[in-house]
Amino acid sequence: MRIITLSFLLLLGSSFSAASQSLEDYFLVGAENNPGLQAKYKAFEAAMEKIPQVGSLQDPNLSFGYFVSPVETRVGPQKARFSLTQMFPWFGTLRAQEDVASLMAEEKYQEFLDAKNQLYNQLAAVYYPLLETHELIAIEEENLRILETYYSLATSKFENGQGSLADALRVDIMIQASKTNIDLLKMKIKGSNSWFNSLLSRSHDSPVEISEKLEISAADRMVLPDSIQTNPLLESMDLKIQASEASVLVAQKQGMPKLGAGVDYVLVGERKDVVMADNGKNVIMPMVTMSLPIFRGKYKGAQKEAELMQESYKLEKEELNNKLYGSYYRYSSDMQIQDGLITLYDRQVVTSEQTLELLYNGYSNSGKDFEEVLRVQQQLLEFQKMKLKAMVAYHTSLAQINYVTAKTY
Repeated sequence: MRIITLSFLLLLGSSFSAASQSLEDYFLVGAENNPGLQAKYKAFEAAMEKIPQVGSLQDPNLSFGYFVSPVETRVGPQKARFSLTQMFPWFGTLRAQEDVASLMAEEKYQEFLDAKNQLYNQLAAVYYPLLETHELIAIEEENLRILETYYSLATSKFENGQGSLADALRVDIMIQASKTNIDLLKMKIKGSNSWFNSLLSRSHDSPVEISEKLEISAADRMVLPDSIQTNPLLESMDLKIQASEASVLVAQKQGMPKLGAGVDYVLVGERKDVVMADNGKNVIMPMVTMSLPIFRGKYKGAQKEAELMQESYKLEKEELNNKLYGSYYRYSSDMQIQDGLITLYDRQVVTSEQTLELLYNGYSNSGKDFEEVLRVQQQLLEFQKMKLKAMVAYHTSLAQINYVTAKTY
């Protein structure tokens, strides 16, 4: 029977560097600090301690009896009796019980792995919207810079008599709205940082440094459903099935007789009225005992219980397998949709930038169609935001697929 001895620290990897800022680095922080994950690992360690318990013999029985009225024998009166007995279960019972305990310990380990994957999934679910907010601020700040440039140009045109004061006022309204959006986004970051730090088991005001940009790599598009079978939840169900099979054998073994060996030691007093050989000699009497499991109901019930649990676990595994594959195809489909939207928004951003450049140059020369310049600028901003939203949705679905396929980091 395979017994896991992998160290918790080795599993989690090297310590987190203060300079690291990627999501995978934060995964390590969460894995090292999260108390819920540590509790799962402690439960696994506790289950490992069950193995030597069920693989050990019962304690021997030692009894003492004193004859209030000594029993007279030919060699003298019996005064006291000591008995020592050790019971032994049927052959193979202890090994079968160890197998069950070992399998259940491995099942606890798979629960720990699933808890780790769930934690990673939760961190990703907070991290990507947080990353989106940071990038939205960058987009708004760039938009603000452009609007301020427009404001200077519109003011200059008005002063030169080539433009309208309304143009400058329109830009000023948009500038104020952009500044307000930036302030609100910064407030949103504070709340997201607090929630992210809670998952990392850190102080709520700990800084969350983010240096990544939302990108889609070729590897992100190559996640296949084959690795679903390595999901810890399925591994856990397999181990439960194996443990229930081993429990059937345990029930059969426990229904067999138990054998015992022991010895009685009797203290005998000397007779004063005669002289004889072995006068007052203590008695040593080896004994062999055997239990008689004639009440078969409890053994049959235990065996039937294990068989029914085995069937239950098989059905649970089938349902879980269906859900995991269903989730994979659902999120995979969503990734394809978001990928298509990202491609569309890329084209629209390029076209809007080209259109904006032409309109801006035209306004610079003629002082006309400034309202159209602002409209296209806002349209460009919306396309950039929609692309960013699609990128976040893509990576959020990818994080779900990574959980389903039990991707290791």
